[in-house]
Amino acid sequence: MSDVHNGAGIGHESSNAASFRAADWLGLAAAPTFALMALLTNVLGGSPMDMLCSAAHGASPLNGMVLMYGLMSVFHSTPWLKLIAHRRRGIRRS
Repeated sequence: MSDVHNGAGIGHESSNAASFRAADWLGLAAAPTFALMALLTNVLGGSPMDMLCSAAHGASPLNGMVLMYGLMSVFHSTPWLKLIAHRRRGIRRS
């Protein structure tokens, strides 16, 4: 089946590229956002709901929400690592 029959004509190529760029930027925004949320939660203190996330509340500065946001930041760091690796490859080639 050709591109014209399945609805992927020439006009859709630029919108697909724009969608992928937007998704890339959103992927890059996730890790710093979660890191900032972890920092703010740690500095400003948690809410009483944090007790539900941690059995030993107050035993560590890394309470349930801070730990969760920190882990989410680490898990969402893949786009940053790919960007760094891509730029380093570009520097070595030139």
